[in-house]
Amino acid sequence: MLVAIKELSNVKEEVYGALDSFIAWELEFPLVIVKKALVILEDEREWRKIIQVTKWMLSKGQGRTMGTYFSLLNALAEDNRLDEAEELWSKLFMEHLEGTPRKFFNKMISIYYKRDMHHKLFEVFADMEELGVKPNISIVNMVGKVFLKLGMKDKYEKLVKKYPPPEWEFRYIKGRRVKVKAKQLNELSEGEGGFSSDEDDIDDKMESKSEMLLSDEEPNKENHVLIMWTLVEIVSTIGSCKEKRWTAKVLQ
Repeated sequence: MLVAIKELSNVKEEVYGALDSFIAWELEFPLVIVKKALVILEDEREWRKIIQVTKWMLSKGQGRTMGTYFSLLNALAEDNRLDEAEELWSKLFMEHLEGTPRKFFNKMISIYYKRDMHHKLFEVFADMEELGVKPNISIVNMVGKVFLKLGMKDKYEKLVKKYPPPEWEFRYIKGRRVKVKAKQLNELSEGEGGFSSDEDDIDDKMESKSEMLLSDEEPNKENHVLIMWTLVEIVSTIGSCKEKRWTAKVLQ
């Protein structure tokens, strides 16, 4: 499939025709194969091909998940098709509102931050606050820098007071619970956080750039802390999604 796509130009009709030919004799839509191809294309930063393949897949009524829409939003931003990215964002936001995943807000704020579109950045941030979506440290950092850039020091101080950066964070990295030293606002790089060149995965960057320390402290016998966590593994299949949850308790 990839070989067939890569040999074509970026003309929509050619790509769609090649993809239609690929699935012509399939009894069921090869969703797994298509999604694997999209992952490879993303690694190779073939944004236009990602857009075409994703739109083709959606036109077949397949792969309509938030993950697919996020990949499309990211590819549109990377290909500097801002109007289409905003149109997609508006559509998803109006349809889901409270159910909109935080990473979509993060993505749009990062897109506007990179392009100095401050007014729209503030609009997305205001929507986050209105819906009760707590921004992560990267988003607070970007919004804070815009406040300072525009001379809004009072709003910057209120922002930092409302969302103070944590000293430590706990993350799950390769199945292990890791204690990560969180970066302070003034330590974060310009526009850090997000996906790809506009917004590389916020959590991945924080994990790779932060100082990671395994939590090996001795348990405090006087203060037992009950920690609950849920690990969710979503297995995508054609037309269905299975969710597995594990809940565990740890006494420290």
